[in-house]
Amino acid sequence: MDSVLVGSTLSALATGVGAIPVLLFQQVTHRWRDILLAFTAGIMMAASAFSLIPEALDSSNFWVLAVGLLFGAVTLTVLELYIPHIDLGHERRKIPFDRKALLIISAITLHNLPEGLSVGVSYASEDEGLGGLIAFAIGLQNAPEGFLVALFLVQQRVNKFKAFLIATMTGAVEIITSLIGYSLTSIFGDLVPYGLSFAAGAMLFIIYKELIPESHGDGHARGATFAFIIGLLVMIYLIRWSG
Repeated sequence: MDSVLVGSTLSALATGVGAIPVLLFQQVTHRWRDILLAFTAGIMMAASAFSLIPEALDSSNFWVLAVGLLFGAVTLTVLELYIPHIDLGHERRKIPFDRKALLIISAITLHNLPEGLSVGVSYASEDEGLGGLIAFAIGLQNAPEGFLVALFLVQQRVNKFKAFLIATMTGAVEIITSLIGYSLTSIFGDLVPYGLSFAAGAMLFIIYKELIPESHGDGHARGATFAFIIGLLVMIYLIRWSG
């Protein structure tokens, strides 16, 4: 329990770490933003393909994996259908601050729920190093997310420090859901492979639906592609090193 608490806390607080630059400046080039998003996508792809999916298969079978993967993807699809998705980097519509800010904060917070579950069930796995790797991957994904949320709020004339705190709190919800995921899979051991598969499905949805399209949205596809490959290699190295 101590390890999952530490890992989930560090992963969740990465949202706040990503928001720190907003305290110093208010702009970041689209090129570096796209490179960071693609690098994160590579990290998460390797974590899904080379850690979560093999671990789920080792402890169950293809059908359990399929059910978990699809459930993870469907869960995020439902969240996206019912929580308005606003493109933080490309949004141009003029929406009154209170309504738009509430939508942004609600959407990011709810999308963080399955990510926290992913961290929790990974720590419940028999692979002792898996939880740390998944917490690391989710934390990397949280950092640019926190930056974009804080940047948006600052641009809406929210106090910088208050924007930083709000961005950090959107990630803090992961701590609670990770503990829930860990507790459930620890008590009901048969849920572990489903949980790992769910985590992989949720991450694959984020990669293909969000990170990759976002990283190619401003004409920096070539740099983003290489960043994706480098992120993939970095995570594969970490998986091999931890094993």
